[in-house]
Order: sequence, then C-alpha cells, then structure tokens
Amino acid sequence: MRAGWALAFACSVSAAPAQAADAPSYGARLEGFQYPHPVKTFALQSQQQSLEMAYLDVPPSGKPNGRTAVLLHGKNFCAASWAGTIEALRRAGFRVIAPDQIGFCKSSKPKGYQYSFQQLAHDTQRLLESVGVSRFVLIGHSMGGMLAMRHALLYPRAIEKLVLVNPIGLEDWKAKGVPYQSVDAWYQSELRTTAERIRSYQKSTYYAGTWQPEYDVWVEMQAGMYRGPGKQEVAWSSALTYDMIYTQPVVYELEQLAVPVLLLIGKQDNTAIGKALAPKAVRKSLGVYAQLAPGAAARIPHAQLVMFDDLGHSPQIQDPARFHRALLDGLARPARK
Repeated sequence: MRAGWALAFACSVSAAPAQAADAPSYGARLEGFQYPHPVKTFALQSQQQSLEMAYLDVPPSGKPNGRTAVLLHGKNFCAASWAGTIEALRRAGFRVIAPDQIGFCKSSKPKGYQYSFQQLAHDTQRLLESVGVSRFVLIGHSMGGMLAMRHALLYPRAIEKLVLVNPIGLEDWKAKGVPYQSVDAWYQSELRTTAERIRSYQKSTYYAGTWQPEYDVWVEMQAGMYRGPGKQEVAWSSALTYDMIYTQPVVYELEQLAVPVLLLIGKQDNTAIGKALAPKAVRKSLGVYAQLAPGAAARIPHAQLVMFDDLGHSPQIQDPARFHRALLDGLARPARK
C-alpha cells in the first residue's frame, strides 16, 4: 500500500469514533473517498441500461512476469480494500485489475436490476476483454469468492488459477435453516447501518475479536456512504445483492470447478448470511470455516488449502505479510496450461 495514501486515511478516520460530527460522508458512488490508484471507468450496456463499472488497472512495479491478477471484492468491500494485495502482486511483477462490481462502491447502482452472479461475471469478463486481458489469475474474497467460483464455472479457459479468500457460499444457508427475508426487509435493515454496527461486526467476524486502528478506514469507507445524500440508493443496492447471495448458492457445483484452486482461509471466520435471522440452535452450525474449508477443498478436484489458525474473515488485512507470502507461494506454482 502506498505510504502516503495509507497515512492520509489513517489520520482522517482516527477521530471518527469519538467525534461523529467529523466523520466522513461520501456520495452514493463513493464520491469523496480516494482510491490508492487512479480509477478508470468501463461503460457498458446491460439490461437495457447504460452503466459504468469503475476499476483499477495497475501495472507491475517490479520486473513484469507477463501475468495478470484480477481481484474481486466482497459484499462490504471495494476495489480499494485490496490496496495491500495490489502492492504485493505488482511488486511480484503482476498487472493487477480490481473492479467495483455493478451495484457497489464507485460503480453504477441501478435501481431496477436483476442481480445475478452470472450477470456480474459476464460484465467482469467484458471489462477484461476491453482491456486486452484473455487469461488471468482470479482472486475473490468473501462475496467475491462466490462470484469468482461462478466466473470460473462460466469461463474456465480464461483462468489459469482461482484463489478463494474466505469465500462465502461454502454452505447453503437456506437449506440449513436461515429463513428468507424480503428485499424490502433487507432494505430497512440496511438503512439502520452505522459505523458502530459495522465496527462491531467486523471485529467479531473479520478480525477474530481483535482490532487495530488501520481497520477503521474500511469501516468509514462503508459507513460514509450511509451518511451521505445517496444513503437510500446505497441501501437499496445492498438489499438487492443480499437477495442475490441468499438465493443463488454455488456450493452444489464445487466438483465442477475445472481450474486449479488455492483456498486461503482464516480459520476463525464465522460469516454466514442471515445468521441473526436463524433460530439459536441453527446459528451454531453456520459459518464454521474450520469445517467448511476442508470440506470444500475435498470436493474441488484440483485444490490446495492453506489455513491461518488465528485469523478471521479478512486475513489479507489482518495479517498482510503472512497472507501475501502464502498467496505468492501459491501463485509461484506452475500455472495451468
């Protein structure tokens, strides 16, 4: 991560919990929040609408290795959340592309849209083709891991290796007993989003009960959109994508993944969509990554599993040095021909 960018945002959010009046406010497309690299825009027609997908396209800073890594963010994350990983990859010689998916962050948030992982994968593939990328390493975190699996199922020939970082969707929450919640109910819940709620959730889930000041930038990135004038737009897009995640499981297709897969898993993760809605007896069985990850690795034909015993849902942020060593070691293995 570039030192200037990291320092500026660490300072900007350091007083936010104590001085709510000074907390940052961002636009519906995250206007006002600076990304660590220049943001580009891909214009596309989708579902009879003119949309824009924001993305980062970062050249290698070390000796180019001729490879491209594509980074897919999670539900409560953005392309900028990959800042540290972008730097690690580009120092290793990779070109790095990190999009904001439609409905998220600096990309368009259409009010009337049929969200599906197939649609998002298709749009991402169109973006990559537009910038001349035909073959790449695909790295997905959280919801981005769920999307990355769908992308690999749709476009296996384009992917030399699939890296899944604490992907959600390694279980079917509905089948396990999480009740359905309407989009309208998700919307009302999202309107109640605050920095305090985000921070509490992230501490228990993303960082295994620990907290460091540098995590606050990602709290404020998300919370700032809910303080801004586009709060309703952001909440509605979030509600629509929650419905997508709940209703479109990929777990039943793990055996069909035909590409080499590297799973990088924080073992203390307990993420499960809709867990709070489930009966108490059911909650204990949800999001147990210590069991989910080995089970998934056993079902995926060409999988390597690396687990970090003391880390949570976001190992790339919680312990970047250890995470990036494991990532680069995995990517150094011979690529799929």
